[in-house]
Amino acid sequence: MPYDGIGYEGDIENQEDFRNPRKRRLAMKKQNYLIPIGLMLFALFFGAGNLIFPIFMGQNAGIDTIPAIIGFLLTGVGFPILAVAAIGYSGHDLEKLTSRIHPGYAIFYTVALYLTIGPAFAIPRTATTSFEIGIAPFFSPDMKQTALYGFAFLFFLVSWWLSSTPSKLVSRIGKVITPALLLFLAILFLSATLAPIGSWQEATPSYQPSMKALTQGFLDGYNTMDALAGFVFGIIVVNAVRQYGAKNNAEVASDTLKSGVIAGLCLAVIYVFLACIGASSVSEMGIKENGADVLVAVAIHYFGNYGRILMGLIVLLACLTTSVGLITACGEYFKK
Repeated sequence: MPYDGIGYEGDIENQEDFRNPRKRRLAMKKQNYLIPIGLMLFALFFGAGNLIFPIFMGQNAGIDTIPAIIGFLLTGVGFPILAVAAIGYSGHDLEKLTSRIHPGYAIFYTVALYLTIGPAFAIPRTATTSFEIGIAPFFSPDMKQTALYGFAFLFFLVSWWLSSTPSKLVSRIGKVITPALLLFLAILFLSATLAPIGSWQEATPSYQPSMKALTQGFLDGYNTMDALAGFVFGIIVVNAVRQYGAKNNAEVASDTLKSGVIAGLCLAVIYVFLACIGASSVSEMGIKENGADVLVAVAIHYFGNYGRILMGLIVLLACLTTSVGLITACGEYFKK
């Protein structure tokens, strides 16, 4: 049977959907919304740790950066997307998913997880990390404590405003904040690609030999905590794809997975660039104490004092989107 671009001649349903202008417009609109949803998910995942860990790993891995990146991508990208896909496949939140083990265990595990990546640890860290990297360098030591209180108040005020309307997360984060974050990162990556800082050096003992670099990168990727966050952010994606047209479990699972793949590709590309920048920086800057110092030093190397501003914007946007996602997810769960 001849191929008509949509289905075979006998596939009457597909042909009718294609010839129906309204159905065709709805299908195209749905596909177009998967990109903002995927970018929203990427932004929810991408916090300060996602900037700090890969670039610091690259510094330490040196010539063994490639196997280290492979291990990092397995747990830093693969596990989170699998977690999101699991929530999409079930169509329920984490408590409902884990209740298959035992209802009591489901409540205990879900509450513990939400508290760990929420108000007990990760949410406060979004404000302090963005302050230390992006804001603190502009204040004298005796003013830092006061500045931190003022910054944290404004930071969480904006986070609350964005989180108070979950139905607008896709339009605000996926269409506005995330493209701005990616633009600032692209400026840094383009500069590093056109003018590498230096050559890759010998790996530190914790990343030698290559197999050890692979396993250490595996652990570094898990330290981003995105494997756990995927179970929390998954329900946000499920609600978003339902809001934009997914009508049954199969569509919810498919659209959630597609959004997760978009987010995963963005994460993977950024991790590779950051690790390579870290590996190339050692010959000129030496091994720094942490990834935050590497980020700031690299930004200053390429852009001088303006580099502090650029890095401040990158970290601020990254931490803000993660804070919004965690507050939204925790708020919806504990309200229920």
